[in-house]
Amino acid sequence: MARHAIYIENEQNKVKPIGKIKELIKAVCAAVLENEGFERKAEISVVLVDNEYIRELNREYRDKDTATDVLSFPIYEDDADDDIKMGDMDKKNSAVLLGDIVISLERAAVQATEFGHSTEREVGYLTAHSVLHLLGYDHMDENERAIMREKEEAALAKLDLKRE
Repeated sequence: MARHAIYIENEQNKVKPIGKIKELIKAVCAAVLENEGFERKAEISVVLVDNEYIRELNREYRDKDTATDVLSFPIYEDDADDDIKMGDMDKKNSAVLLGDIVISLERAAVQATEFGHSTEREVGYLTAHSVLHLLGYDHMDENERAIMREKEEAALAKLDLKRE
């Protein structure tokens, strides 16, 4: 399996420590890509933020003036003819550029408490969800939502991050 380039930046100070979270994000990205049969080296950028930061992005890019848990910014154009596996390449590391993920760790910690599981489980779920978006999956209807949920849970199960 190709070793992926997962770049993570921490732009928040509300949730600490984040060392374990960074390793978890890399492992979840790899698990989703492996489950999807993505054999090329992939490049994904992940930014960890607080609620205010993600609220600004949500307002700017989605016209929604609220904080959210995660945003995905795929590199590929949303076009049925687009072959994501042969998409833009980073010439320096020969990786297929998949896109960017922005996670509000502040929101993830609150949701983890609400759902009765760990912050790690919640961040893992948000990461799996976003990587699937970067690969072109969506959840606009019940069928798509069910497919995504199954794929998210399969990736998390590989890392023993099952629902509690």
